[in-house]
Amino acid sequence: MDYSTLISQRRDRFAEVETLIADPNLFSDQKKATETMREHRRLKELLEMWDTLKAAKTNLEENRELAKEDDEEIAEMANMEIPELEETIEKLSQDVQYALLPRDEAEDRDALLEIRSGAGGDEAAIFAGEIMRMYQRYAEQRGWKYEHLDSTPSEAGGFSKVVLKVTGEEVFRFLKYESGVHRVQRVPATETQGRIHTSTVTVAVMPEAEEVDVQFKTEDLHIQATRSGGPGGQHVNTTDSAVQITHLPTGIQVKSQDGRSQTQNKEKALAILRAKIFEIKQREQEEEYSAQRRSLIGSGDRSEKIRTYNFPQSRITDHRIGFTTHNMDGIFDGDLFEITAALQTAEMAQRLEDAGMSA
Repeated sequence: MDYSTLISQRRDRFAEVETLIADPNLFSDQKKATETMREHRRLKELLEMWDTLKAAKTNLEENRELAKEDDEEIAEMANMEIPELEETIEKLSQDVQYALLPRDEAEDRDALLEIRSGAGGDEAAIFAGEIMRMYQRYAEQRGWKYEHLDSTPSEAGGFSKVVLKVTGEEVFRFLKYESGVHRVQRVPATETQGRIHTSTVTVAVMPEAEEVDVQFKTEDLHIQATRSGGPGGQHVNTTDSAVQITHLPTGIQVKSQDGRSQTQNKEKALAILRAKIFEIKQREQEEEYSAQRRSLIGSGDRSEKIRTYNFPQSRITDHRIGFTTHNMDGIFDGDLFEITAALQTAEMAQRLEDAGMSA
């Protein structure tokens, strides 16, 4: 499909956005300024990709012509470059397609990752800790940073609940597929009969909300200091520094106890609450998404089983797209790239079809 017309429209819009950025009055409205700067970055990246794609296509045609030359050395060198150029063109074409689709502004945001143990008692809590470490290692491999906002350690090890904030480039774009129920099937260390147990962990990924997105009225918040709970550990204090906040209009209650002071925990709790309120707003807009896309990024139903980790068979299956891998060790060491890429490909195909842009 020829995207030249769409690219021409984006170039016109890029010129308009550059004019907006040059206006110092833009930054008097922080929310508008943030959105404009994000749009500028996305358009710039798209146009750079398009120019690189055009150059690669030109180089490919030139190499194909050179490959027909009588000079064997020149022909051989041209032939050697052709496969790499073809691979580059294929990837850039997909990236350009994705960039041309209507953008979900949340994809550029940092994310809050909430992990809760589900069915399975101690084994579920242990698995929650393993899932947390899996995401931490994934974040490290992507060059992201993470911090604990809240956690409730389990006596048996692991966590009954943990909340991480992950920051970096396009964090929510890559983590959004992880929301849902993760099921593990294996023989627990405490199992004396060698029986396989099934346990679950619930993961919720929320785009970080900025203060301009969600603003709280003082009278809508009930804030109280409490003693940190759980058996303790490196992330939990034993003083009265924990902070619990209730959002009275919605009844949503959050708590943070991993900071070193009440002030830190209050800020962390507000970040969690802001993300939860923002997520509700996002969910209300999801009706315009296709049913398939909603299933890929999470329907909001926290009971939806999205993935099974079967240890006896060293098999991990993502049920949304029927994807299976046997790279158990790699996955738990943070190698989620293949699963994420498969989910992105499935989502992009559906979005292209919905937008009438499929080939």
